[in-house]
Amino acid sequence: QVQLVESGGGLVQAGGSLRLSCTASGITFRIYGMGWFRQAPGKEREFVAGIRWSGDYTYYADSVKGRFTISRDNAKNTVYLQMNSLKPEDTAVYHCASRYKGSSYHVDDPGEYTYWGQGTQVTVSS
Repeated sequence: QVQLVESGGGLVQAGGSLRLSCTASGITFRIYGMGWFRQAPGKEREFVAGIRWSGDYTYYADSVKGRFTISRDNAKNTVYLQMNSLKPEDTAVYHCASRYKGSSYHVDDPGEYTYWGQGTQVTVSS
């Protein structure tokens, strides 16, 4: 059984920081690309950040470049999202997702990912 479990969400004031974690089980983690997506009420799920299976390249939405950092620790089967300088518009449920490395894909397309976590709530107050 494949499971992705997120943690680290919460309530923070604008300008503050949070670090999200996503721990995977049931997959060979080191050969899966990982991504973070978010979904706010009334909006579609949108891409936030991605990291290649090999860890040698990262991808970011324009709205978070310079503020968020994605990383992975294969020894812990965990991907992280460090979020700094948070804004109220960052408020959303954040989900992690995984995609096998075996074929090319569009990293920002949620339809490309096979496994998803349950999500963790991030709320940023003014």
